Amino acid sequence: MPILVKGVITAEDTRLAIQNGAAGIIVSNHGARQLDYVPSTIMALEEVVKAAQGRVPVFLDGGVRRGTDVFKALALGASGIFIGRPVVFSLAAEGEAGVRKVLQMLRDEFELTMALSGCTCLKEITRSHIATEWDAPRALPAARL
Repeated sequence: MPILVKGVITAEDTRLAIQNGAAGIIVSNHGARQLDYVPSTIMALEEVVKAAQGRVPVFLDGGVRRGTDVFKALALGASGIFIGRPVVFSLAAEGEAGVRKVLQMLRDEFELTMALSGCTCLKEITRSHIATEWDAPRALPAARL
C-alpha cells in the first residue's frame, strides 16, 4: 500500500521520507495547532518540492482559502492541494449545498486566476507566474521616454 508522509516542512525530512519508501509527501503544519511558530505550508512548499526532485508527488495541506492559493501552490510545484477548513466550515453552515458552493467558488477563482495569468491549462502554471516574499527583488524594466 502506498504511504504518504504528512507533516513534512523541510528538505531534510523530505529526503528521509523518500529514503524510507514514502510514495508521496504532504506538506502540512497541522494547522499550526501544535506549534504556533512553524512556517506556513506555502512557505515550506518550494523547499520540499526541490528536495523531492520529482521522485514523489508533493501535496499541500493547509492555508488554502481562495482560488489564488491553489494557483500559487501549483506554481510552487505542488502536485495537488488538500482543502480542509473551507469545506468543514461550509458543511457546518449549509450542509452539502455549502460544500458545493465553496468548491465552486474556489474553482471559479482558480480559473479566473489562470485566465488573468495567461494560462490555458495546468501545465502552463509555472514558478514565473508568482513572486514571493523570499524572492530576490526583480528589476523593473527601464522607462522609455
